[in-house]
Amino acid sequence: MSNNNLFKTKIGLIAATVGSAVGLGSVWRFPSEVQTNGGAAFLIVYIACVFLLGIPVMLAEFSLGRAGRSDAVGSFRNLAPGKMWWLGGALAILTSYLILCYYMVVAGWTFEYMWESITGNLYAGIDAAADKSAMFGTKMQQYITHDTNPLIHTFIIIGINIAILLFGVQKGIERLSNIMMPLLFVILLGFCVVSLTLPKANEGLAFFLNPDFSAITPSVVIRALGQAFFSLSLGMGVLITYGSYFPRDTRLIKTSVSVSTSVIFVAVMMGVIIFPAVTSFGLQDATLNGPTLVFATLPQVFAQLPAPQLWSTLFFLLLTLAAVTSTISIAEVSIAFMQEFFKLSRKAACLVVLLPLLVFSTVCSLSLGSLSDFTVFGLTIFDLLDYTTANILLPVCSILLCVYVGWFAPKKFLKNELTNNGEFKSSTFRFIVFVIRYIAPVLITGIIVYSFL
Repeated sequence: MSNNNLFKTKIGLIAATVGSAVGLGSVWRFPSEVQTNGGAAFLIVYIACVFLLGIPVMLAEFSLGRAGRSDAVGSFRNLAPGKMWWLGGALAILTSYLILCYYMVVAGWTFEYMWESITGNLYAGIDAAADKSAMFGTKMQQYITHDTNPLIHTFIIIGINIAILLFGVQKGIERLSNIMMPLLFVILLGFCVVSLTLPKANEGLAFFLNPDFSAITPSVVIRALGQAFFSLSLGMGVLITYGSYFPRDTRLIKTSVSVSTSVIFVAVMMGVIIFPAVTSFGLQDATLNGPTLVFATLPQVFAQLPAPQLWSTLFFLLLTLAAVTSTISIAEVSIAFMQEFFKLSRKAACLVVLLPLLVFSTVCSLSLGSLSDFTVFGLTIFDLLDYTTANILLPVCSILLCVYVGWFAPKKFLKNELTNNGEFKSSTFRFIVFVIRYIAPVLITGIIVYSFL
């Protein structure tokens, strides 16, 4: 592998990997899960799941990528030549591409709302005396179900991805992450300060940070586990691919802790922003699910602040940054495969992967509009891809990875990777192996079973 395909700096490595994980799942899914699953009780279980289960599985992916020095398929083939384990990598690539098909659409929504905020159109026609919840909800539905505008902004996001990814790992992904991730954290911190100065902020913080341990149920544990896997980008080949870009001297355990801590930090900051704000403005009974939270509830909050146009612009800029850093990492999974397996140039691989999205993402977008009557198992194409990838494919990919790394990988493979071939000791090695072998497959299976209940 060329040195140009390795991350150049440790800061860039962390920024890119955090960017791959910090996406819309941390921004809109996490507050929704907290609201419906016991508040601070869910937060505590989520953090425990990240450290006790998420990090070991992340280390399995990092190790596979760095040792295999290839894409998700090639890494399996290099470590298990002649065996069928590469099918697990192929499933991860397929899963990531299916996610990309609808994720580009959602990223387009964030770009549209950022532009509407900049121009001031987001608050045009919103009557101060009227029910803002209904008006913003209607505006959201009108936009999402419209055929033309979402497509235009989806195509813009695809174009942005092409422009970034054509520059490769160092000059594209790493350079962008070094700019975007610090900016994202600065904006988040600014919103935290504003939210904490609102009236009744303490009530929102109490719900978010004061745990009621009686609220912890098996259902809460399973959902927290699912959120941990979703927010860490496990099971979709991203961390295997990025792991192949890690220099040999990268300390994987330290890197995984840094990435996981950053993801938790973003999730906690979102909670600090959301719950004091909705409590202060009497919106605590609103349903904080994904699109409703971002495109209807939060604009109501901004409308009641001084300079609402400024705050909505900053927030949707934040959301667009998170969406773009995630889409480029997901797209890189397929691009790396195309380069390695078919020996395509960087330019050809980018175009082969991203240009078909002009068709596939169009179908996903239209499935919420003029094609909404076409359903499979009662789900639109958009919802079918979302449900299938999150509840079935990602967990299955993670199980296959854990079984291979835990039981069938070359002898001392994991120990050599986690200790950099014995350069330093790891006091947690035995625990990590135990989790990968026994705990992770069982609990991930629980996610799959729970999704069908």
